[in-house]
Amino acid sequence: MKKLLQINPVIRENTSTGKIMRELGELAQAAGWESHIAYSRARDGVPAHSSKLIPVGTRLDLLLHWLATRLFDAHGLASRCATRRLIRRIRKVDPDIVHIHNVHGYFLNYPLLCRFLAERGKPVVWTVHDCWLFTGHCYHYAAAGCDRWQTGCHHCPQKKAFPKSWLLDRSRRNYAAKKAAVGGMDNLTLVTVSDWMRQEVGKSYLKDKPCRVIHNGIDLGVFRPRPGSDIRSRYGIPEGPFVLAVASIWLPEKGLPDLARLTELLSPDIRLAVVGRMGAEQRTALPPQVTVIDRTADASALAELYSEALALVNPTWQDNYPTVNLEAIACGTPVVTYRTGGSVESITPETGFIVQQGDVVSLSACIRHILKQGKENYTGPCREYALRHFSRTERFQDYIRLYEDLATR
Repeated sequence: MKKLLQINPVIRENTSTGKIMRELGELAQAAGWESHIAYSRARDGVPAHSSKLIPVGTRLDLLLHWLATRLFDAHGLASRCATRRLIRRIRKVDPDIVHIHNVHGYFLNYPLLCRFLAERGKPVVWTVHDCWLFTGHCYHYAAAGCDRWQTGCHHCPQKKAFPKSWLLDRSRRNYAAKKAAVGGMDNLTLVTVSDWMRQEVGKSYLKDKPCRVIHNGIDLGVFRPRPGSDIRSRYGIPEGPFVLAVASIWLPEKGLPDLARLTELLSPDIRLAVVGRMGAEQRTALPPQVTVIDRTADASALAELYSEALALVNPTWQDNYPTVNLEAIACGTPVVTYRTGGSVESITPETGFIVQQGDVVSLSACIRHILKQGKENYTGPCREYALRHFSRTERFQDYIRLYEDLATR
C-alpha cells in the first residue's frame, strides 16, 4: 500500500488547510493509500482523525520558536529538536509522497526538513498557499507594493507584519536560506492555487521547478442557492437589496475602508452586510447603517447569506484565490471584485465584474447594474459555472492523480 504524508502546522476543521488535509487524506484512503498527517501538537492537540496523526513539538518548542521569530526574524529556523523527531518518524513511516502545505507556523525548521527530504529522494509536493515560501519574510507583498523577493529581499517594509519581528530584519539571509533549502530539492513539484500565483512563482528563485495549478474547490452541496430562509431576521438585516462582504479576519488589505466609502455611494437604497472578525476601531469606522456579523463557522448560514444577497463585494488589495468568491457564485450570487491577484480567476461576464483597485465608484456602478438587470439573471449562470469548475472532490482528485503519477515514475 502506498503511503501519503501531509505536513501543515494546523489540522483544525475551521482552517482552510486543515480541512484540505482531512479531505485529501480521506480521498487518498479511498484510493487505496495509507494517509499520515504531521502537524503542530501545541496548536491543535490530538483530535480524532481518519488519517494517522504525527503530532510535532511541544508548547515549549512553539514558545521558543515564537521568540526566535519576534526577536531575531528567524521564522522557520527554530524547532530543531522537534524537526529531528519528525524526521525520525518520517523514516519509520517511509511515505511514497510527502505533501507539504505550510511549514511556517512556529513548529518546524525548514532547512533541516528540506535537506532530509532532498537526500531521501522520494517525491515531494508543495502547495504554495501564500507567498512566504519565496520571500525573505512576508506571506504576501502585493499591498506593500514590494518586488524585492524577485532578486533577494532586504530592508523588509513588512518586518512588523506576520511573521512579526520586533527587532532584527534578516530578510536577506532568510531569502538566501530558503533559496538554498527549498531550491536545492531536485525531487520537488510545486502546486499553486491560482494562475496568478504560478506566474509569481515563475518570477522567483523557484522558476525552474515543475509547477502546476490546482485551484481550490468548495462543497457544492453546502454552497448552493438557498431561497426562502430566515437569515435576514436572524442577523437583523433590513428589508430591501443588500450587498454582502465576507472575510475571516478584516485585515487592512481586505479593503474594509473601501467598504465604508462604498456605503456612502450606495445609500440609502442598497444596504451592506459585513461578515468577519474585526477590531472595535474598525467596527466604529463603519457607517451605522452597516450590518456587522461576527465570523461564523456555520457554513449553511453563510450559504444562506450569499443566497439572499444581491451581490458579494470583495475589495481585496491582495489575494491568491479567495474562496469567498467561489462560495458566492455557487450560491447563485454574482461577485464584484478588484483586479487583484487570483481574485479575478473565478469571474466571467456571467458571474460578476472586475474593477481596478481603489475604484469604489465603479464598485457602486457594478452593484447598481446588477440591481437593474435583476439578480435572477445571474443565479442560473453562476450556479452552472460553479458546477463545472468549483467541485472540491474534482480538485482533490487532481492531487490524487498527481500523487499516482509521481509515485510511479
